[in-house]
Amino acid sequence: MTKRYWNINLKEMLEARVHWGHNTSKWNPKMAPYIYTKRKGNHIINLLLTARFLSEVCDLIFYAASRGKQFLIVGTNKRVAHSVTRAARKARCHYVTKKWLGGMLTNWSTIEIKLQQLRDLRRAQKVGKLNRLPKKEGASLKRQLSYLQKYCGGVKYMRGLPDIVIIMDQHKEYLALRECITLGIPTICLIDTNCDPNLADISIPANDDSPSSIHFILNKLVFAICKSRSSYIRNP
Repeated sequence: MTKRYWNINLKEMLEARVHWGHNTSKWNPKMAPYIYTKRKGNHIINLLLTARFLSEVCDLIFYAASRGKQFLIVGTNKRVAHSVTRAARKARCHYVTKKWLGGMLTNWSTIEIKLQQLRDLRRAQKVGKLNRLPKKEGASLKRQLSYLQKYCGGVKYMRGLPDIVIIMDQHKEYLALRECITLGIPTICLIDTNCDPNLADISIPANDDSPSSIHFILNKLVFAICKSRSSYIRNP
């Protein structure tokens, strides 16, 4: 796999607060190799390591995207949901930004049924069929459509399990991570100073609470995926 340069600037990472970890009392000792120092009661992440790991992840997903691999991005924190949605759509990735439904991956056959229901209801709504139904029945189906759109809208075009899952907050998305581990689906995780770096297949040490930090990381990942797919289209 050819090494590429992704222009990961340390100054920009500092401005995005990628380096800012959790309070020192809340750290996971397994994160010690990724911590540079302490400041004002918080751990400071070693940005040289962050840059290295982020660059390696960009290389990996560039290679995976060039081979048509499918990505699922998971980020249900309300403060970053919009950024995750926008990034995923730009890179033509699947995404989950609301509550993770238990069994979304491990009980995929049931989720497939829900996704088919979602597609059918969207089609019925588009042609005005729901408005022609009896009022009570139409209202019930509209509520069902709203629920499915809210929790499954980001994966409505997912026809099978994803090849790689990108998780923006290891603690908050622990259920998603466990399902990936159970199924052997490769994972890429942002890991803050309170995380266990051994759970994900590939980890990026970074602030997973700050919207600016997550936006910075997402921009690099999306750029790598988009760059790869544009090259893939030009050179099939």
